Amino acid sequence: MYWYLQVIRYNYANFSGRARRKEYWMFVLVQVIIFIIVMMYASLVDDFFDTPVVGSVLGVYILATLIPWLALNVRRLHDIGKSGGYIFINLIPIIGRIWYIVLVATEGEYGANYYGPDPKGDPFDEIDDIGDSELEF
Repeated sequence: MYWYLQVIRYNYANFSGRARRKEYWMFVLVQVIIFIIVMMYASLVDDFFDTPVVGSVLGVYILATLIPWLALNVRRLHDIGKSGGYIFINLIPIIGRIWYIVLVATEGEYGANYYGPDPKGDPFDEIDDIGDSELEF
């Protein structure tokens, strides 16, 4: 839930920078769980009150989370060194979606790239700091 709230609160419309795989997949997991809960709740309300609520409830939720979802996808693509335009690969039937899943599942580039610093931290910074400390005996 932390990663979901991180995307919604702090990176709502942030299309610059990079997003880790963990941030992306945790957001997707929570989205799927929320979709299932909303669908179950709305179908119960539909049966009880005999009114079509599913479409309106899901429509509002999808509109509310569309911009953060797009921003997260663009930042995830930035992490692997790709432009945000690669999101349009999803428009290619079947093969495009599979290719996109492979892209977002790929480990990000180590260190800084054109789109910003490594969200995991630069592993080489630690190596540079090893000889800098003064030892006292």
